[in-house]
Amino acid sequence: MTNYNYTKFDANHYELVAFRGPDMGTKAPPVMVSDLGGNQKPLLDFNGKFLVLEFGSITCPLFQSRRSAMDRINRENPDVASKILYVREAHPGAEISAHVTQDDKTACARRLHDKDGQGREIVVDDMQGTAHQAYGSYPNAVFIINANGCVVYRSAWNNGAATARVLRRLLAGKSVRAESFFVPPRPPVAIGTFRQAGRGSARDFFVGLPQLAWKNLVRRNLRLIFGNRGRVSPDVGC
Repeated sequence: MTNYNYTKFDANHYELVAFRGPDMGTKAPPVMVSDLGGNQKPLLDFNGKFLVLEFGSITCPLFQSRRSAMDRINRENPDVASKILYVREAHPGAEISAHVTQDDKTACARRLHDKDGQGREIVVDDMQGTAHQAYGSYPNAVFIINANGCVVYRSAWNNGAATARVLRRLLAGKSVRAESFFVPPRPPVAIGTFRQAGRGSARDFFVGLPQLAWKNLVRRNLRLIFGNRGRVSPDVGC
């Protein structure tokens, strides 16, 4: 990946066939991130039984589509920590462009909090995407990490309903399966996201849409149906 902060979306920026994020039952990468004030902190510094870690950006339609479900998870589970890792812009446009400096990136994260009303804790990756790449580089992946620092659930593409079901099982002491099926963003949310990003955002998305549909809706979901989806216990050590 030679151009992490790409100025135009291309499906080839993502390894859509094989997700490289840490496996279930393995140690979650202990990377450093920044808060909205620019202060460095460990990503895995959290209080609670689990950490629900979601990746996102303002220009990601999938992230925007999942927000209400993920906010509900946060409200209904006070004993579970929730964080959003702000990564590169998924679909940059004329209004919200690719980050050029760390201040640009932090300003977008603050906008998500201040203007868009996101109440979950937001932490910001560095300009090289160190944390993002350590966790697989997908724009809207989700991980659940236990108090031992181990990944107990992961999905390359977040699915709010599936994440909620998985968390309920984990809190009940039950083991869970890896990954959830890919569900496209809701069209009104996607359109609103592209408009907010500005000219060029939607165009680049639709150019890559056939490849995205084939690799995610068809190949990935079929692989999950017929593949071996092992289980991991909520208190696994690593």
